[in-house]
Amino acid sequence: MKDLTGMLIFASVAEAKSFSLAARRLNLSKSIVSKHIAKLEKSLSARLLNRTTRSLSLTEIGAAFYEHCARVVEEAGKAELVVENFGSAPRGVIKVNASVEFGTVHVAPALPVFLARYPEVSIDMTLSDRFVDLADEGYDVAIRTAWHDELGPNVVARELAPSHRKACATPDYFERHGIPQVPNDLLQHNCLLYTSSSDKGEWWRFLGPGGEISVPVSGNLRMNDNEALWRAVLGGVGVALLPTFLIGEDLQRGALKVALANYTALERSVYAVYLPNRQLSPKVRALIDFLVARFGPVPYWDRSQP
Repeated sequence: MKDLTGMLIFASVAEAKSFSLAARRLNLSKSIVSKHIAKLEKSLSARLLNRTTRSLSLTEIGAAFYEHCARVVEEAGKAELVVENFGSAPRGVIKVNASVEFGTVHVAPALPVFLARYPEVSIDMTLSDRFVDLADEGYDVAIRTAWHDELGPNVVARELAPSHRKACATPDYFERHGIPQVPNDLLQHNCLLYTSSSDKGEWWRFLGPGGEISVPVSGNLRMNDNEALWRAVLGGVGVALLPTFLIGEDLQRGALKVALANYTALERSVYAVYLPNRQLSPKVRALIDFLVARFGPVPYWDRSQP
């Protein structure tokens, strides 16, 4: 059986469960995709797909055949990368998705340095905080701030930097209301809350001398964007729990002060996330290595902090 192109197209149709979607992914017309599938079924003397006006599914023999086709496609991709990696410089387009806050404040300013170092590479970056399907949406890498178990089981995650969070406020606010020494002191403070669909913000968790402690917090300002909350806390209205990659410079110059010196908020990390079944191309590996070196285990925004 020599129809490797047909096997590749069939694998794409099986994964997309749609002729139209597979055609878009392959940059082919729907009619060409249909012709290749028909030719493949004829050469095998077997029906591989069940087609209705509303759905498309694999037949029993089609499901068995797909398992082999998927391995062939994966090995073909690896073979291409071996050639690409052999003595070649990073080149081509890297499609990146980054979280809005970290992407805006730290990734975007780093990219001109990276592109100057690798002039044959170009970056296509989108910013969003929603879940992205790397395979379906065609991203080479996503950059996310999360706990590791939030990233899902079907990706590889390389840590770019720790993401510390601090309970902080302006010196003026602490002069008027006192500096919280233990988490329960926050009950007497106006706590500015970050809210999202998964994190309503009413409980802040810390590690301290006695282990983990959670404290209910409340305040007169709630926002679903940390960068906006950062701007608000600088106005001196209350205490916020914010990532140091946003407030590091303010802590260094004294515009904000840290509370709860003997306690640490439960911490996340910043990760570069990519698919496990893809050998990294030189361009993607170069970008991830560059970001690891730029940020690292003690990132610049955490240096010389109180």
